[in-house]
Amino acid sequence: MSFPLANTLPKEERLCGKTTVSALIAGGRWGSTAHMKYCFLAGRGDEINRIMVSVPKKFFKRAVKRNLLKRRIREGYRTQKDLLPAKGVDILFQYNSPEIVDFEIVREEVAYVLRRISK
Repeated sequence: MSFPLANTLPKEERLCGKTTVSALIAGGRWGSTAHMKYCFLAGRGDEINRIMVSVPKKFFKRAVKRNLLKRRIREGYRTQKDLLPAKGVDILFQYNSPEIVDFEIVREEVAYVLRRISK
């Protein structure tokens, strides 16, 4: 694999698979912001950080709204992933609010999470 590009989110940076997701949820550390919950697990030994985004159907029945929020969270991560200096971190972002917030608020919360993880 070549060097990672600054503002991209390739397939390798997406967290998928039942075993990796269950390991993240079981062994990760949880935290929350005003509109999101997050879980992270560091020290995987790999040099790629991976993310997963979840917007529950409980709050938004329409897929259009869920997809909008997932796009906003992924875009917030993609443009600010350089705030996370650690390598080998798996992160789960779970939107946890019944209201759709503006992209700037989502971006600020993603930045807060990334700074918190890097401590």
